[in-house]
Amino acid sequence: MKSLNQRILLSATLVLVIFIAGIAVTLDRAFHDSALLGVQDRMYARILLLMGDAEIDNRGKLSMPSDLIDTKLSQPDSKTYAWIIDQTKAAAWKSTSALNKKITTISPLKRGEKRFKQVIIGDAPHFIYSYNVTWVTRSGAYPLTFNVVTDTTLFDAQVERYREDLWGWLSVMALLLLITQMLVLRWGLRPMRQVSTELAAIEFGQQENLRGEYPRELKLLTDSINSLINHEHKQQKRYRNGLADLAHSLKTPLAILRGAASSSEGMQITTLNEQIDRMDNIVQYQLRRAATAGSAPGMRLLALRPIAEKIINAVTKAYHNKQIKINIDVEDEINLRIDEGDLMELLGNLIDNAFKWCHDSVTLSAKHMKNKVIICVEDDGPGIKYHEVEKILKRGVRADQSIPGHGIGLAIVRDIIQVYGGDLSIDQNKTNGTRIVIKLKQF
Repeated sequence: MKSLNQRILLSATLVLVIFIAGIAVTLDRAFHDSALLGVQDRMYARILLLMGDAEIDNRGKLSMPSDLIDTKLSQPDSKTYAWIIDQTKAAAWKSTSALNKKITTISPLKRGEKRFKQVIIGDAPHFIYSYNVTWVTRSGAYPLTFNVVTDTTLFDAQVERYREDLWGWLSVMALLLLITQMLVLRWGLRPMRQVSTELAAIEFGQQENLRGEYPRELKLLTDSINSLINHEHKQQKRYRNGLADLAHSLKTPLAILRGAASSSEGMQITTLNEQIDRMDNIVQYQLRRAATAGSAPGMRLLALRPIAEKIINAVTKAYHNKQIKINIDVEDEINLRIDEGDLMELLGNLIDNAFKWCHDSVTLSAKHMKNKVIICVEDDGPGIKYHEVEKILKRGVRADQSIPGHGIGLAIVRDIIQVYGGDLSIDQNKTNGTRIVIKLKQF
């Protein structure tokens, strides 16, 4: 079942049915026990009335009046009858309503014992209430057992009528609850339908992101969707800008190549080689710039130190002919929410430039400052001139305008940092070498 609304409605309906059934069974059992207790009380009251009519003479002989207080016992078809057992275990008296009725044999009762139970008489269920009493006279004490029997017709009809009413009203309540539940569910899931509608509008290009006001439970979801959409738009924009810049940057080298084709042979070869190298740098720069992933929701945290050590080990092998002293001061707990490829590209260019231009030492350090991570790469080389720093940091500098001697590395570093909303600064350190400082958000 793919519909969330149907899943919730089906689950709620199942719970409601179980709940209603449980209530019905509980109420039915409670009413049955209550009605049974009522039957028991009425039969006990009849026994008390019989005891009020009974008389025992000094010889222990039982006598009953012709007009009983309980008139039902005087009616042959009343379906309620009684009898009294004396000390000889024989029926000393039975009611007029007991004519042609089978007198049920009961087990002896103790003095003062009462017994109520359901028995089968003539293939029909009946209730029987027995009460053993000891009748004391001047001549002695005489045990008597009073028995009252009634069929279960009235009791069964009462229970059946109650069950019909009970299930009828519970069914009406269940229907009303289901309707109310559907309305509440429809109201509760309205934000979800709104999200679906807005996503469809985004898919058809009618809007750019989710604009509605959503409850707290959906706010994280909608914010994450908007963040993903914005990230995708930025990524597409980088690709478009990269391709546009690539096309624009290749115009000049191509024009020079066309001009070189008509010049002298020696000049032509030199110019061709220069422009081929230039075009290769342009293509590499623009492709790397367009491929920068940028910050995206769900991006995992990367530990800085292991990646820095991995890059330094690789670069050290490339510059094995230089005896370089390497200082690493990076805290183990520093983590960055950044694409691993972007981080390796960023650190790789900075560390490669530091190794390329240093004399004896390179220092890589990183520390926390509030919610940012400060990464610093220093070397003891000749440094970068002030006007060259201005060119590197100028927004929008193209690869064909990069500083001679530094290739496209710093331009790529600048673009990666801009994508992640960081800051880049270049100045001189204490040894007049280059000190490059990067500030990136930790989360």
